[in-house]
Amino acid sequence: MVREIVVVEDPRLRTKCPRVPKVDDSTRRLIDDMVDTMRDAPGIGLAAPQVGVLLRVIVCEVDEHLHALVNPEIVRAEGEQVGDEGCLSIPGYVGEVKRFERVVVKAKNRAGKEVRVRAEGLLARCLQHEIDHIDGILFTDRLTNPDTLRKVAPEDAGEAVAGPAAAEAVGVGAAGTASGAVGAEAAAV
Repeated sequence: MVREIVVVEDPRLRTKCPRVPKVDDSTRRLIDDMVDTMRDAPGIGLAAPQVGVLLRVIVCEVDEHLHALVNPEIVRAEGEQVGDEGCLSIPGYVGEVKRFERVVVKAKNRAGKEVRVRAEGLLARCLQHEIDHIDGILFTDRLTNPDTLRKVAPEDAGEAVAGPAAAEAVGVGAAGTASGAVGAEAAAV
C-alpha cells in the first residue's frame, strides 16, 4: 500500500527513532508499504519516519537490488565521496553532500535474521542518507556549503533554478543546517 510521504515541516523528520524490538508481521507490512511508496514516488530509498512511523526501518533499491533493513547501524566506513542528494521529503531540492565511499551496515532483514550489507558508491550514499533519517538528520544538515542547495524542476532534475530564497524556503540557516530530508545523485532518496 502506498503511504503519504511526510514533508520537511513535519517534526517527525527530526525525531531519533527507537529500535524495533521484534521483527514481526507488522514490521513486514511496514516494509512492504515503504517499498511500494518508494517505487511510486519514485525514489531509491525511504526511511520509516518519511511515512510517519517512528521506527528504525529503511529501504534502499539501487541497481535493481532491494535492501530492507531493520535497526540498521554503520559498523565500518571508509573513503569519501561528494555528490548531489535530494529527498522525497524535500521535493524539488538537491544539494551537495559529503559521504563515506564505502560502508558496512549491520541490521536485521525482514525475517529477523542479522545481516551485513557491504556497500559502495550510490548504495553507500543511500544507506547513509536513510540511516540519517532514522536519527532525525536530514541531508540539508550535511550540505558541504549552504550555497549548493538549489531548486530543480521535476522535469529538469539536475538544473539549478534557485538561489538564497530556495535555501530560506527549506529552512537552511547560515551554518548550512535545515529542516529538510534526503535523496541521492539526481534520484530522490
